[in-house]
Amino acid sequence: MAGRLKLRRGTVVSADPLLVEVAGERRRAWADEVLLGEMREGDEVVVNVAALDLRLGSGGFDVVHVNLTRGLQGDGAGGDIHVMKLNYTSLQHPVDPVEERAGRVIPDMQGKVATLPVIALPLHGHLAPAAWAVAQAAPALRVGYVQTGGGALPGSLSRDVAELRARGLLAGHVTAAPAYGGEREALSAVGALDAAAELGWDAILVGPGPGIIGSDTAYGHGGMAALDNAHAALSLGLPTAISPRLSSGDPRDRHRGLSHHTKTVLDLLLAPVDLALPEGHPDLADELGQSEHRIHLAPADLGGYAASGLPTKTMGRSLDEDPLFFSAPLAAGTFLARRGL
Repeated sequence: MAGRLKLRRGTVVSADPLLVEVAGERRRAWADEVLLGEMREGDEVVVNVAALDLRLGSGGFDVVHVNLTRGLQGDGAGGDIHVMKLNYTSLQHPVDPVEERAGRVIPDMQGKVATLPVIALPLHGHLAPAAWAVAQAAPALRVGYVQTGGGALPGSLSRDVAELRARGLLAGHVTAAPAYGGEREALSAVGALDAAAELGWDAILVGPGPGIIGSDTAYGHGGMAALDNAHAALSLGLPTAISPRLSSGDPRDRHRGLSHHTKTVLDLLLAPVDLALPEGHPDLADELGQSEHRIHLAPADLGGYAASGLPTKTMGRSLDEDPLFFSAPLAAGTFLARRGL
């Protein structure tokens, strides 16, 4: 049973960083200004306080639901657009689907889908290392990012995406439902992958936004997005690989070595995929046993990535404290670049 929204009135006391005073307490907050508009000091807002009250790590801030001072003036301009995201919620808004760019029409499903290589990411922390590794191995390769469910849904929340785009390490950012707010919108992961060639991409990274969801169960976690995304790629005949979730520093046994998240995805996949593993860790291949999946070893330049200025922390642990976590996407990115050449 779902709980009711925990909404409270507040006042913006700082716009950068965003702080909202709720019942006399100043609290960290985030606002999706793409949907809600600008936040200014003194604005009266309504915030969802559930995450901060629950002391969630990655979601430890209030989320602005509406700006009562200046947020009621949006016109929702969509022209002739009649497709909605976040449909039938109070945040529903029109989008222009990227699927229309791909030109697939229902009577003719015989169009050949370009065979762009795809890496399915297990969580958002793999995005920056993987994109950086692609650029090191194949600077001319245009790799794009498809953001799906499994983590944060707003496309504007990720600082990693903004920095990767600014550096030219990502060729584009498409949010596939239920995610929204990217540079382009897709109604499904299959639709986003299908449209990638028309967007000028040469390769694809697909995975959740920040803040993976979890429940300490085999299937109830955001890592299952890798299963859906891999199946979406396989259904289109795209060369499909998995970036495995690995760790040498996670305090939880289920995530050390090869995480149970990745093991579960590999067990449930309906067809074999490629699995990129960092060189120098023969024990990881042993953990897979007699797997039907194709294992590839690739280098992981931890020193180069550490000097890149891109994010080197995961769940509070530094690259030095958990080098294996970063080695996985670095190896996957190198493998993707080699495949895309």
